[in-house]
Formats: sequence, C-alpha cells, structure tokens
Amino acid sequence: MDIQEFKSLLIESAKKIDIILSDEQVNKFYKYMSLLIEWNEKINLTAITEPKDIILKHFIDSMTISKYIKDSDRIIDVGTGAGFPGIPIKIIKEENEIVLLDSLNKRISFLNEVIKELGLNNINCIHSRAEEAGRNKNFREKFDISTSRAVANMSVLSEYLIPFTKMGGKVIFMKGSEIEQELEDSKNAIKLLGGKINKIDNFYLPNSDMQRNIILIDKIEKTNSKYPRKPGTPTKEPIK
Repeated sequence: MDIQEFKSLLIESAKKIDIILSDEQVNKFYKYMSLLIEWNEKINLTAITEPKDIILKHFIDSMTISKYIKDSDRIIDVGTGAGFPGIPIKIIKEENEIVLLDSLNKRISFLNEVIKELGLNNINCIHSRAEEAGRNKNFREKFDISTSRAVANMSVLSEYLIPFTKMGGKVIFMKGSEIEQELEDSKNAIKLLGGKINKIDNFYLPNSDMQRNIILIDKIEKTNSKYPRKPGTPTKEPIK
C-alpha cells in the first residue's frame, strides 16, 4: 500500500471515531506500519499483516480509548506487545507520559526502535512481568490510567492492571464482543482489588462488523499489598 492510499484510509477511518489526524501523525503511522511489517518477518509481533487490517484492527482500534484520556494523564500499557494501544495513543496525544510494559525482550527491542524512528518523547519501555512491576514502588499506584488490549480475561487483567492505578485513576479494558459472562466472573476481583465498574462502551469499528467493548473501572480503594500475586498465579488461579 502506497502512502497516499494509506493516508486516505487512515484519515477517513479516524474521522469516524472523531479524531482528526495531521500529516505528521499520518506519516508516523505509516512509518510504524512499515517497521511492524519489517520486524514481523524476524520476530512474531502480530498475525495481522495486511495494511488495511493494520489500520483498522491495530491503529484505529487503539485510538478508540483516546476520548477517555486527559492530557495530564500518566498511562501504562500492560502487555503492550507490538505497542498497542500505547504507541498509537502517543502519536495522537503527544502530551501524555506513557510506559509500555512487556515481558518479552525482543518486543522491547522493537518498541525502542519504533520510538527512536518516530521521534516520540516521554515514552518508556519496561521489560518485566506485570506481577513483578505491580509490586515495584516505582510503578505501583503511580498511573492515572492503566490499560491493556485483549491480553487475558478480565479477572486476570484486574490483578495485572488495578495495582498500577492510583486512587481516583482509571483502568481501561479493551475487549471484543460477548463479554457478559467474563464481566460477571470478574466483578468480585475488580471489587477486591479496589475497583468499581464505571461504564461499558459498546461499538463497532468503522466500516466493519467488528464489535468492541471498552470497560472503564474507577480505582476507589487502595489495592491490598498481597496483590498482585507471584508471576503465573493470576492466570492459573484467577480471583473468583
């Protein structure tokens, strides 16, 4: 896909979620896509490799949470993988400080390359498991927003994300369709960890039948010091 076709499709799709992109931002997204495709031949970053799909399923999908982010918010993207949603958010909201957390060093190398090539500032990559970083005093309850995209079910995600979120902050879960049972199963974990469900935003990605759900959790109490549990435990034994 040449840059003109890319530009047209990205700009039109972004407009449909009320985001107006500058030429500079579009160029950054194009460079990001090129790096993603190039690096994906060396390390497994994404199964989505068609430019049209990258635009919609990665870039636009990531941008859908931007309306819940204030310019002053400090954000952590947990299990960021190839940088979603953190890097698209950084491209369109330059003011925000963002931390990208991932447990695989190969992905961190890719993310650092993207940050350098795109000239992004005030964004850092951390190589760590969520359970370990969530106990680190430099990260625990230090973020206005913690988010993650389709990393695990919501009970597990709650134990990953809520400990990073400061009192009065927000957790943003990004999920696909059919979340009713998952939501029901996670209610106790959310409450136990100090969260409260605020809002569920259900919508379709532009020009598609792809349903998405954004679940907003308010952090209303400090998280008990025994959470998160040791690495691997949240996945093996989710809070019931």
